Amino acid sequence: MKEGFRQAMAWLHTWAGLVFGWLLFAIFLTGTLAYFKDEISHWMQPEIAAHSLDSEASLALAQDYLQQHAAGASRWLIDLPDARDPGLKVRWQQAPGKPGERGRFESRTLDAQTGAEVQGRESMGGEFFYRFHFQLQMPYPWGRWLATLAAMVMFVALISGIITHKKIFKDFFTFRPRKGQRSWLDGHNAVGVLVLPFHLMITYSSLVIFMSMVMPASIVASYGSDVRKFYDEVFPASKTPERADVAAPLTAMAPLLAKASEQWAGGHTARLSVSNPADASATVVLSRAGDRVVHDFGRAVTFSGVTGQLLSSTPDQPMAMAVGGAFYGLHMGHFAGPLLRWLYFICGLAGTAMIGTGLVIWLGKRQLKHVKSAALPFELRLVEVLNIASMAGLVSAVAVFFLANRLLPVSLAGRADWEVNAFFMAWGLSVVHAVLRPGRKAWIEQLTLGAALFIAVPLINALTTPWNLGATLMQRDWALAGFDLTCLATGLFLGWAARKMQRTGERVSVRKASPSPRSITVEQGAN
Repeated sequence: MKEGFRQAMAWLHTWAGLVFGWLLFAIFLTGTLAYFKDEISHWMQPEIAAHSLDSEASLALAQDYLQQHAAGASRWLIDLPDARDPGLKVRWQQAPGKPGERGRFESRTLDAQTGAEVQGRESMGGEFFYRFHFQLQMPYPWGRWLATLAAMVMFVALISGIITHKKIFKDFFTFRPRKGQRSWLDGHNAVGVLVLPFHLMITYSSLVIFMSMVMPASIVASYGSDVRKFYDEVFPASKTPERADVAAPLTAMAPLLAKASEQWAGGHTARLSVSNPADASATVVLSRAGDRVVHDFGRAVTFSGVTGQLLSSTPDQPMAMAVGGAFYGLHMGHFAGPLLRWLYFICGLAGTAMIGTGLVIWLGKRQLKHVKSAALPFELRLVEVLNIASMAGLVSAVAVFFLANRLLPVSLAGRADWEVNAFFMAWGLSVVHAVLRPGRKAWIEQLTLGAALFIAVPLINALTTPWNLGATLMQRDWALAGFDLTCLATGLFLGWAARKMQRTGERVSVRKASPSPRSITVEQGAN
């Protein structure tokens, strides 16, 4: 009975991994890149210079700018720079022209050290990978539903994989190189077990984040069709005070940062919202940055905009929300410092590799039956094409996305959209290439192309902008320098992988003259 149950779990693990494997590979890869979305955005908008942080000085500059350019606005929003996002962002909402209307928003990015306007090139930056990770570039809510369904399947694959492998931890310490299919399985087990807690956490937490979307029964039972009322109660919006229509100067907001930090026991402010500036009813709301593992939704303190007196502070969140906030915080990793963020990144790559090796293993096992055939059956050829395009093709498309940022004219209308279009066009062409070329050659050519594209990223950057690797290292702008170095390392790794696959293919070609069981195993492992 036990063997029957384990075999059923093996079947479930295999087919769940195959059917959703290509989508999960894209979700994991883009989600892994999203851990550095601020650094990616900084590289893709290098005009916004990084400076040593001084929140009070930056806030004073933002207040001066808004008082000069948006004194009559009904609302100000100020996003302070931090160690990852160097821009000082200000927005303001124009006073409505008629009762009931909402005024339009204007936005600017300022230099955090001088307060001068900075015009960064139009780009989605790392936000593209973050959004694609859970929306798949699909209309709301279909992309979120599909990504959540994939997460459910991933969780099932993880649990069934744990049950299937009786010697899972023993297999973790076993790796047999140059053993074909056995080596792929050893690698799959190793990357799966090495960061298994991360895989379980990241998959389960993604389900918790979208729990209200996929399991709305309790909300509907309590609120009926008025679901909006539930969200208003759980995440109450701060009430905008009525204008007193009495002119009054706005207090200096920089000292309020220290007062808010005291309320949060050392936390720091990420955003300020000012309602009715230059009016006696003005209020200043300071929202806390996501600097804790337990993400506190809507944590904020409110001060009088005229006197600077503390008016209110959001209460501690209930236990249920704290648990949900903990899963959200662990999944997003906003609290993580540089070293922990790199650990998140490495674990994400391990998860991506686990999915990729699983897809290769599935195909390799079934190719054994057709090793002497001139051509693969249609269904196996389809899997082979999807494997190549979803892995090697996707990686190349990421490099094209970065290159488009440097090669497209800065003044091009809809520039951000064209960067995204370049990504999908490159990915689509990889599918065409995989269809037209034999499997091994397609792998080698696409890996080689990916290597060339990633190595070209820092080179093109040096030719088209003054922010080359040498300059950023001298300026100690570790985000820009680290981005270029990571692209170089990725290019070298892809080049190594292409060369290794080519050499394996050459050995297989020699052994085909007198095939043996060992040569067949080597051939399938290379595929």
